[in-house]
Parts: sequence; structure tokens; C-alpha cells
Amino acid sequence: MPEGRAIAVDSLSAAAGAFTRRQQQVAVLIAAGCSNDEVAVELGISAATAKKHADALRHKLGVPRRRQIPRAFLERTGVDLLRAETA
Repeated sequence: MPEGRAIAVDSLSAAAGAFTRRQQQVAVLIAAGCSNDEVAVELGISAATAKKHADALRHKLGVPRRRQIPRAFLERTGVDLLRAETA
């Protein structure tokens, strides 16, 4: 990743395996309060791609709003994204 920092998702539980590695990285950044533009910079992707990943997360988690992703992720996987490691 040319810009930003790598988001380590190796420490996330096996329950998070229902989500792609990139979705897990996006979820961690969303939990940290990042906008799509900020997610894009951190991961070296476009803002449109970041939005697509966020939309896919919302769909998989069954939540209508982006801000609900961290709580729904915790309820579904047992993983607290606010405590997820970044590298």
C-alpha cells in the first residue's frame, strides 16, 4: 500500500472470516471514525471503492447506516473493532 498505513486484521477472530480482508480493514477504519475519503487514503484505494466496501459491510451486517457497522460487527463476530490492531 503506497499511502497510509497497513491495517492488520490477522488478529481478528475466525468469526470475522465471513468478511474479506479488505472489508475487515475498512471496518476497522470506520470504527476509528474515518470517512470514505480517509479510508481511501489509508488503504491506497479510491473513495468510490471505499464506499463500495462500506456498502458491502452494511449489507452483510444488515444495518442501514454506516455508523452502525462497528456495533453490528461486534455483535456478529465478537470482535471489538475499536480494539483492533493497526500496523
